[in-house]
Amino acid sequence: MQVKKAVLPVAGLGTRFLPATKSIAKEMITVVDKPVIQYVVEEAVAAGVREIVLVTHSAKRSIEDHFDVNYELEAELERRGKVKLLETLKSIIPADVCVVAVRQGKALGLGHAVLCARDVIGDEPFAVLLPDVLIDNEEQKNNDLANMIQRYEENNHAQIMVAPVPNELVNQYGVVALKAEAPKAGESKAMTAVVEKPPVEKAPSNLAIVGRYILPPEIFSMLAETKPGAGDEIQLTDAIATLIDQQAVDAYSMTGKTYDCGSKLGYLQATLAYALRHPEVGSGFADLIKQYQ
Repeated sequence: MQVKKAVLPVAGLGTRFLPATKSIAKEMITVVDKPVIQYVVEEAVAAGVREIVLVTHSAKRSIEDHFDVNYELEAELERRGKVKLLETLKSIIPADVCVVAVRQGKALGLGHAVLCARDVIGDEPFAVLLPDVLIDNEEQKNNDLANMIQRYEENNHAQIMVAPVPNELVNQYGVVALKAEAPKAGESKAMTAVVEKPPVEKAPSNLAIVGRYILPPEIFSMLAETKPGAGDEIQLTDAIATLIDQQAVDAYSMTGKTYDCGSKLGYLQATLAYALRHPEVGSGFADLIKQYQ
């Protein structure tokens, strides 16, 4: 079965970016000229996803508005003859892609956020994309999410994107254990376990979950039975650990670069990378950087 739906959990408070996120959704903070979440949606669309499910909160209406039609603004741009800007606005979401929003009433963890999308996803495999993580596949023919979907459709194994992190940082991530050596970039290997934020001395590897998942619909029943874990939250990794006991789950090694836009330094790194290759400001931005060296 083809993977055509994706869940984007966007209900978080964005406390790492306060005070900026006091009144602005963290996912709407811009990298150059587009909000972070637009890059993530474009990644999903490029991989073949045609239904985006935003798991949101009452304070995050700006995200829904961003992907909705703004008739007044479009009419004004058309009246002024600003054709290029009008085309940019209309291309935010392709006509054949549907964006749906469901509410997460309480912040009970990533696993609970995914569970909130159950009625929309139904009995289908689906992707999960964390919206504050950018995956930059500029130098690859296909993006990593497309590769993960292809793997799933070939063998029906859930796919969890991983990347190595320094050993001393494993306690900040979900960490996977494998049957064999780590997969090469662009490849998948069977997982034997996954642990959320393990102590450094007990981590099964240094392969951390990056923030992209392809999951079967069976994960919902497991999430419904998952008790609060690390941080007293319902953890998606705990449900994946249960899934591993019942069916094959693979760790997919990413080929691109990742930027954690939920952290200040990660956001600045993404801004540098995307600005330097921006068709309008790239060369000028490179000159600007030289002035501060």
